[in-house]
Amino acid sequence: MRLGASARIEVHTPFDAVTQAQLRAVRPAGRYRAQTGWWEFPLEAGGRLHQQFAGRFAIEPILEQWLLWLAQPLPPLPPHRQLVVAADIDEALADGRRLLRHQRLAVRWLLARRGAVLADAMGLGKTLTALVAARAMVRAADCQVLVVAPVGLHSHWRQEALSLGLQIRLASWARLPAELPEAGTVVLVDEAHYAQNQRAVRTEGLLRLARHPRLRAIWLLTGTPMKNGRPAQLFPLLAAIGHPLAADQRAFEERYCDGHWSERRGRRIWQASGATHLEELRRLIRPLFLHRRKQDCLDLPPKHRLLHPLVLEAAAARGFEHRLQLVVEAYRQRAARGVVRRDAESLAVLTALRQIGSDYKCSAAQELIQTLLHQGEPVVVFTAFVATAERLHRCLGGSLITGRLPAPERQRQVDRFQRGDESLLIATFASGGLGFTLHRARHVLLIERPWTPGDAEQAEDRCHRIGMGAPLTSHWLQLGVADRLVDDLIASKAERIDALLQSPGALQRRRLPQLVRDWLDGPERIRGAGG
Repeated sequence: MRLGASARIEVHTPFDAVTQAQLRAVRPAGRYRAQTGWWEFPLEAGGRLHQQFAGRFAIEPILEQWLLWLAQPLPPLPPHRQLVVAADIDEALADGRRLLRHQRLAVRWLLARRGAVLADAMGLGKTLTALVAARAMVRAADCQVLVVAPVGLHSHWRQEALSLGLQIRLASWARLPAELPEAGTVVLVDEAHYAQNQRAVRTEGLLRLARHPRLRAIWLLTGTPMKNGRPAQLFPLLAAIGHPLAADQRAFEERYCDGHWSERRGRRIWQASGATHLEELRRLIRPLFLHRRKQDCLDLPPKHRLLHPLVLEAAAARGFEHRLQLVVEAYRQRAARGVVRRDAESLAVLTALRQIGSDYKCSAAQELIQTLLHQGEPVVVFTAFVATAERLHRCLGGSLITGRLPAPERQRQVDRFQRGDESLLIATFASGGLGFTLHRARHVLLIERPWTPGDAEQAEDRCHRIGMGAPLTSHWLQLGVADRLVDDLIASKAERIDALLQSPGALQRRRLPQLVRDWLDGPERIRGAGG
């Protein structure tokens, strides 16, 4: 017997009818994994397994230690009222700040739960809220605090912890610790949506921490708990906080993800990418999910979205069509040689449309940016493509943030913009849309939109935050059918997310590949580049 990557007990044994029957009788029940050839049980079955099979199976030492800890649990926590007193939520911080009302309420809410998801919108101060609640746990239970966050956000966590006089241990998503200290630990997980793939190594690492016998509490922080509008993405988060819905993944997917078997290339494949019974799911997760919008908590200046439809001149449209045709022909040649899948042409065409379109939108983007800068307006620009960001930077100057820049240098570029040393900041969504505060900007320009509504919202909300002094205008450049398809997709996914986190509603959604195929087969392709 050994401890698996996601902290489930794995029992490896040659096939024996009697042993198999005994394992099937163990409660809580386990599951036989035909792909691996072993049984998998929840930790709660450890005592029964140890009692019945310890003399027959070798037990991994780390599993022995975990079972010992389970038999000797940590002392109970003080009552909720005492934890709230220890939080000192009305106390001023070392830098003079005070918690806002919605943050004080969230601290109380977290301290009442050992596992929870703080899913407030970006900019509502989730970091400080979680640290104040964790500080109360340290004061009342003498435990430690582990923060899991992207490396680029570590400096922000250190700064906020310093303002509270709180010592924290930081870990990146790429290097999650396998063990927790014996004295007990509160785990804070920033950007928890990084664990939305059940099979990913980082998800398994998070679940191992979440199931550790020396865990005091685990609080997940994310403004986008369901980035792509798929309830399947919620399952790892529910498993991490110990929600009863996560006890049976197959049942969850059948009920809420339209889980079913389908045939593909002669193989049966389990599909669970749909969304069903969202109103029921919303009711069931609500006790452990706290989601509030900015307009519910803050008196911020409004955010407006302004669409800029672009139309290419005839010569440019012909060039656009020619470049696209070259991509299509190259793809079909690779498909004929068996290098790529034949059935993915629609998505390959859409990707090419976005890349080519980004290039053709640069001149319009430059004109708009120069106009705003001439009016004395600070501007932040986001794009999905490094080449577009670098081209705009060469033409317009300003600060530039891409993945090629080390994390400390990215923060320095942000600081230059915030101080007023630069009036223009250009960034890719992946590098600049995470963790930075850019509330000096009055205008944010999205050259194109990411595939997920959470990423688009997060990029805008780098600017729409506490501390801004005027309304924010978000400019969306839209060139041809590719941008319209992605923008429609974002709207469709956003409806699903709202149905789960806000209010129920019937959703009608068409799949993206079908939208692209319809466009490829229709007359709009000829004029698609031009609008």
